[in-house]
Amino acid sequence: MSGTEDGDPSRPVRPSGRTEEEVLDAIEKRRRRPHVKLMDKQITLAHGAGGKSSHVLVEMVFLKAFDNPVLDGLGDAAVLSAPAGTRLAFTTDASVVKPRFFPGGDIGELAVNGTVNDLAMAGARPLWLTASFILEEGLDTDELTTIAESMGAAAKRAGVAIVAGDTKVVERGKADGVFITTAGVGALEREIELSAAAVRPGDKVIVSGSIGDHGMAIMIARGDLELETDLRSDTAPVHELAAALLDATGEVRWLRDPTRGGVATVLAELALAAELGVVLDEAALPIKDEVNGACEILGIDPLYVANEGKLVAVVGPDGVDDAIAALRSHPLGAEAAVIGEVRAEPPGMVLLDTAFGGSRVVDMLAGDPLPRIC
Repeated sequence: MSGTEDGDPSRPVRPSGRTEEEVLDAIEKRRRRPHVKLMDKQITLAHGAGGKSSHVLVEMVFLKAFDNPVLDGLGDAAVLSAPAGTRLAFTTDASVVKPRFFPGGDIGELAVNGTVNDLAMAGARPLWLTASFILEEGLDTDELTTIAESMGAAAKRAGVAIVAGDTKVVERGKADGVFITTAGVGALEREIELSAAAVRPGDKVIVSGSIGDHGMAIMIARGDLELETDLRSDTAPVHELAAALLDATGEVRWLRDPTRGGVATVLAELALAAELGVVLDEAALPIKDEVNGACEILGIDPLYVANEGKLVAVVGPDGVDDAIAALRSHPLGAEAAVIGEVRAEPPGMVLLDTAFGGSRVVDMLAGDPLPRIC
């Protein structure tokens, strides 16, 4: 609940403990931060990977063109105030995963879960989705029916309705079968502020389960690695998991689902936005042996590999025990773990304390070693 600081009603305090003035100052400081230049003359796959190139593209093209304070927050979903005081979360997402069917899911289920999860990361209860389909001439109608049925089943599991949509068909060879764009609306039913501006030194970083499952499952499904493994995508709706966490403690500062660019990139974005440091403990990272093995073959750090059914949370120190207990009480959070801490130094950077006693910088993903995983 909002209150006042030192009894002064003119200085309302946010749920994070910051005054409205401090939050606005933090947002304005971010807006004034020097921007890097977009040097690329053409779009590359790296611009869709969620890492450095994506970050530059968004800031230098879309933020400049669409300039508004809601978008400047760069959250997974926009938080909007509707008439009569209703607060809504609104998001959009596109799915271009290859292959369209993979161990643990398919493009239709992924499209629904991804949008539901973006709403959940804003603290919202997902309500309605829309879906737009770009179909390639020659796509098997039985396959499209299977994808649509998968979307319907995923929406039912998540308790949402797909209430509108659009369909376009392009010439053979122009769309790789089917691309799906979804949008979602959710209700914000808690008086909370989840943002980088709410994060404080001493807060703990929590992940709800094993890292990198989805990305590696996709890579193995493509057949390029010739590996035999039971690894499956973790695609799942995490809104109930997020709700359990938020109900358990008022110390949750920030939430994000580590999709493109993985845990490393979302935490690098957090450190930059909050102008704080994040220090991770390598020994605490929950990573499956199959994911570690596949990453070693590809020369990829699991921290940069996507999940589609996990969340990363920053929680105040007084709420960590309650947060872990709430996450582990849910099937999707059974492996939840504290993996790091927010510190004042080094500002804007993520460090990993390694098992060998040293440390290294964990930056945003550079390039795109795993294209079209979502």
